[in-house]
Amino acid sequence: MRAPRTGLLILGIALAPVIIAQDYVDTTAAPRKPTQEQPRTLKDRIWFGGGLGLAFGSVTNIAVEPLVGYKITRNGKLSAGLGISYQYYRDNRFAPAFETSVYGGRLFTRYRIIEQLFAHAEYSQMNFELYDRYQDRFFRRWVPFLLIGGGYSAHLGGGTYLTATVLFDVIQDPLSPYAGGEPWIGAGVGFGF
Repeated sequence: MRAPRTGLLILGIALAPVIIAQDYVDTTAAPRKPTQEQPRTLKDRIWFGGGLGLAFGSVTNIAVEPLVGYKITRNGKLSAGLGISYQYYRDNRFAPAFETSVYGGRLFTRYRIIEQLFAHAEYSQMNFELYDRYQDRFFRRWVPFLLIGGGYSAHLGGGTYLTATVLFDVIQDPLSPYAGGEPWIGAGVGFGF
């Protein structure tokens, strides 16, 4: 007679975890909605940056290049944006001194490969004062650039980054003062990038 009780005891011990592990369902409670990620605010998606260049002496060169970017992907790896450029240039080595302004705008996209490295592509138009030696006169012209390359960003603290880029112009417009295939090397500061 003891054998059946022992068998029932073993069966009860074996089934206890299965019985205890069953979920309790409250049929009177309202069904739970699936949790959703909080939408990112515009402040979380926008970042600012740019460059500032200053040189004084016999040649004065002042450059201001602000830009604003928008993080397209949730993880912030892909962003796009626009910027403007203004440069004042004066060369006192000539009599009279040569003085000009360069201005323009750009559209760009960046993709963070890793936290510090990013790929960069940019289309820009710059307005230059150029010299026509055959007609002995200066004229202004919009010159296009398609810049491809990459950069490095060093986190300085908070949302501030120091950035450096190396870009190559693939258009090589004949009126470009930067023709020749040399890279464009730049540095700047970004906030929120």
